[in-house]
Amino acid sequence: MKILVTGSAGHLGEGLVRTLRRRHQVIGLDILSSGFTAEVGSITDRSVVHRAMRGVDAVIHTATLHKPHVVTHSRQAFVDVNVTGTLNLLEEAVAASVKAFVFISTTSAFGRALAPDAGEPAAWVTEDVTPMPKNIYCVTKLSAESLCELFHWQSGLPSIVLRTSRFFPEDDDDAGKRAAHVGENLTANEFLFRRVDVEDAVSACACAIERARRIGFGRYIVSATTPFTRADLAGLRADAPAVLAQIAPDYAEEYTRRGWTMFPSIDRVYVNDRARADLGWTPKYDFFRVLEDLRADRPVGSELARAIGAKGYHATKYDDGLYPVDLPGECA
Repeated sequence: MKILVTGSAGHLGEGLVRTLRRRHQVIGLDILSSGFTAEVGSITDRSVVHRAMRGVDAVIHTATLHKPHVVTHSRQAFVDVNVTGTLNLLEEAVAASVKAFVFISTTSAFGRALAPDAGEPAAWVTEDVTPMPKNIYCVTKLSAESLCELFHWQSGLPSIVLRTSRFFPEDDDDAGKRAAHVGENLTANEFLFRRVDVEDAVSACACAIERARRIGFGRYIVSATTPFTRADLAGLRADAPAVLAQIAPDYAEEYTRRGWTMFPSIDRVYVNDRARADLGWTPKYDFFRVLEDLRADRPVGSELARAIGAKGYHATKYDDGLYPVDLPGECA
């Protein structure tokens, strides 16, 4: 199979090329040259997309402007890359008779639905939750998702949308969390409710390609399997460590040994049940795997994640580290 991977110089794109080229012919497309990029160019350039699509059987579209770019890029740039770029790919995919199109969206697309009001339980986030956009990043990812659905309905293009949670290794964009927790502590905590290892994200994409024609169109949350249930939601918002102590009573000993702490409150839980059922996806990494690795003094996460490493989002270094200062109402 010949697979086009857009955003091949990014975290997930590189992981896909590294993994899929063992069994398939893979063409990496990115605006940045890299060891995983065969075609250098922008998805906003229709001629570049047309050239890259020749002979392609499947597309995995990861190229995007991300949430950390909201402060540094215009709304128009987000529309150009995230919406028009996706439209270019979909139109060329139909013209090339592509058999599967996998679009990498984001759990950030749920927007304001991820932040319950004070005193409310944590949000139980499934595909049935209605998104409430909070910035241009959310809007453009949702628009691109809708384009995928439209092209399936109008042209029969098998299209799968994967709303992935965090798989990047960079420090959190919340300065308060960075101050309170070292990076690996943050990562470990997030495997409970809002993180997926990049190796598992890659395997979800592979599963989506295999099942796309059978499914036709679908949206799926791709996140580590949470140990929590709906019954835990009120407790998670009020006292997350107490809830976790009931589920994994030995976590505190390992955290104490490392000087780590759990978040006092958790406001949402991503649920991957539908992706596991429909896609036949079996993620390897969750909080219990994290504890197992910590006890053995192994690093958190997969070897693939460590091979890819951190890439950053901006060429500029800011006073606040990796991220520029947020604009009120834009980034959160």
